Amino acid sequence: MTVRTRFAPSPTGYLHLGGARTALFSWAYAHRHGGRFILRVEDTDQERSTSASTQAILDAMQWLKLDYDEGPFYQMHRLSRYAEVAEQLLREGKAYHCYATREELDVMREAQRARGEKPRYDGRWRDSKATPPAGVDPVIRLRNPTEGGVAWHDEVKGPIEIQNSELDDLILVRADGIPTYNFGVVVDDLDMGITHVIRGDDHVNNTPRQINIFRALGASLPHFGHVPMILGSDGERLSKRHGAVSVMQYFEDGYLPQAMLNYLARLGWSHKDEEVFSIDQFVEWFELESISRSPARFNPEKLLWLNAQYLKEESPEVLRDRVISALAARGCETATGPAIDRVIALLQARVSSLQELADAAVYFYRPVAPSAQLREAHYTAALRPALEDLRQRLGAVEWNKEAISATLKGVAASNGLKMPGLAMPLRVVLTGETQTPSIDATMELLGRSECLERIAIQLEHLPA
Repeated sequence: MTVRTRFAPSPTGYLHLGGARTALFSWAYAHRHGGRFILRVEDTDQERSTSASTQAILDAMQWLKLDYDEGPFYQMHRLSRYAEVAEQLLREGKAYHCYATREELDVMREAQRARGEKPRYDGRWRDSKATPPAGVDPVIRLRNPTEGGVAWHDEVKGPIEIQNSELDDLILVRADGIPTYNFGVVVDDLDMGITHVIRGDDHVNNTPRQINIFRALGASLPHFGHVPMILGSDGERLSKRHGAVSVMQYFEDGYLPQAMLNYLARLGWSHKDEEVFSIDQFVEWFELESISRSPARFNPEKLLWLNAQYLKEESPEVLRDRVISALAARGCETATGPAIDRVIALLQARVSSLQELADAAVYFYRPVAPSAQLREAHYTAALRPALEDLRQRLGAVEWNKEAISATLKGVAASNGLKMPGLAMPLRVVLTGETQTPSIDATMELLGRSECLERIAIQLEHLPA
């Protein structure tokens, strides 16, 4: 058997963390077993589905490098196929037309609630011989079994059983010809040969309904694995207030795809005590039985820490385009400053995201005026002669880190200063910051003329 998995998002919003993790697990399981991974877009909710959401899902899959072997397939392109299968079930007496109006169903449910019953369709058209009312377009309902139960071994949760008495005759096709979620999913999974359905555990209640549709069609069942939800750090359902946003927002915020994948993999799955691992290692280790049955908790600090680990190990060439783009958004033209790869190499071990890296790189590409508070704290009368001395010496020194360091030490000694007493205010003069890489490495990249010009400008702000 060739393993075939699928990821089937609805384009009614952007791809969120839970959806991305489901996609990752489905992708990894297929790759682990030499199978195929299919992308399917379940776009039958015409009121809420948008092309922008569809594109955001495709963009997120591309950024995370979750390449699909087949697809994307769109349900709205398969309406004739759903109609064909529904007609088959009608012919075989496994489905029937229901002419109950929305108003009739509302009255029915209100009466059930008043009696303390669970609201559900009462089967009024299941075996009805009544003449269909004029002007009413019927829905098609499944003739759900009334006895026995639906049992399956969930690949994550273990044995699950639901009694058929808990289920009603669900709608397969709406009056407008659009299939319902449960019907479309089953037809798609059958036609696409899906062997393993890996999805969030909010779909557990849908599974017995889908199994009864599979059985009505005389089809073999796929394996089901329902992954527990992701909670916020406070134990509540993950929402925007926990930092849960579109996956592509993490791209905008300067995260690396390998860090995001590593973090998503560890949300509810583990391999011994491994924390940092490659996607290839994850695929090699991944099995469904290793997924926890308990909800995972989202920890943004841990994600940021992981991003920092990957960031410091990545080559500047890989980071270059995203850093240039981020600097351009900050008004910096990198073509006229120091080589961007050298700047990245100097800064990447000091930051946790590409946005932080861009922030830290700004002063290499345009002067950053020190704040009044920094000038008050660091600009002293004693600093002026030292900076004037330094400016003279820097004009003739060989421009490399070692020579610059020796010059700084000589100026500090000549002017009765300790190195921090010169280096810290010099950082403020050159970068407008107090935290930078070593001052000699920073000056080497800034270049001689830029350092001399910035010192000259700031000398005007020093007390006489």
